[in-house]
Amino acid sequence: MSKFRVYCVQVIFTVLLLINGFPAVSQMQADTAQKTVYLFSGIGADSSIFMNLTLPGYHKVYITWIPALPHESLTQYAGRIKSQITVDSPYIIGLSFGGIAAVEVSKQITVKKMVLISSVRTKSELNRVQFFFMKIGLYRIIPSSLIKRTNFLTYRYFGARSPEDKKALTKLLQDTDVTFFRWALKALSYWDNNKAPDRTIQIHGTADRVISSRLVHPEYRIKGGGHLMVLDKADTISHIITHYFGE
Repeated sequence: MSKFRVYCVQVIFTVLLLINGFPAVSQMQADTAQKTVYLFSGIGADSSIFMNLTLPGYHKVYITWIPALPHESLTQYAGRIKSQITVDSPYIIGLSFGGIAAVEVSKQITVKKMVLISSVRTKSELNRVQFFFMKIGLYRIIPSSLIKRTNFLTYRYFGARSPEDKKALTKLLQDTDVTFFRWALKALSYWDNNKAPDRTIQIHGTADRVISSRLVHPEYRIKGGGHLMVLDKADTISHIITHYFGE
C-alpha cells in the first residue's frame, strides 16, 4: 500500500473517531457520572455511619459537614454545601438530619433519585413537641458533656442494641461538634418545607424514637428498626436502595 493510501486510511479513521468515538466516550463518562451517589450523614456523624451499606456499581461520595454561619438557614446552608456535588443529576442518600439537608439541596439542583433513611420529607413529619422545645431554645442550655455522653437511655433512644452499635453511637456522640449541633437544632426549628421532593423514597424503622414512625409515610417500613438502623439493618436497606436506583 502506498504512503498516500495509508495516509488516506488514517484520515478516514480519524474522522470516524471524531464523529462516532468521542460521543461514545462522553456517553461512557455520563454513565459513570450517573452511577455516583452522594451520602449525607446525620448531625455529627461521619462516613463511618454508612460502613455497612453495600451499593455495588455505585461510586460513593460522602458529603462533609462544613461550619455553619451565624443565623444561617437550612436553605442557605444547602446552597453552600451543594458545591461538593460535582455530578449532574446525582443519586443522593440522606440519613436523619442529613436527609433534611438533602431535601433542601434537591430544591437547588436536579436530582436523579433520592433516598431518605430515618428522616423526613416535610416539616409536618416532625414531632410538634420537639419543634416547640427547639423553638424556645432549650438546646442552648444542654451541657456539652451531656450531648457527648452515652448511657442506657441514649442507647434505647437511638435504638443501639448490639455492642457494635453502642460503640458506633458512643464514637458518634463523642465526635459531635457541639456548635454545629446547636446550630442544626436552631435551623431545624425554623425549617418550613411543606412540599415533598420528587423522585424520593423514605425508609423508616417502626421502632424509631427520634423521628416517630407514626408521623411519617415511608415507602418502606423496617420492622424493629431504630434511628440507627442503617447499621444493623444495612443488608435490607442496601437491597431496597439498589433496587430503587436500578428501576
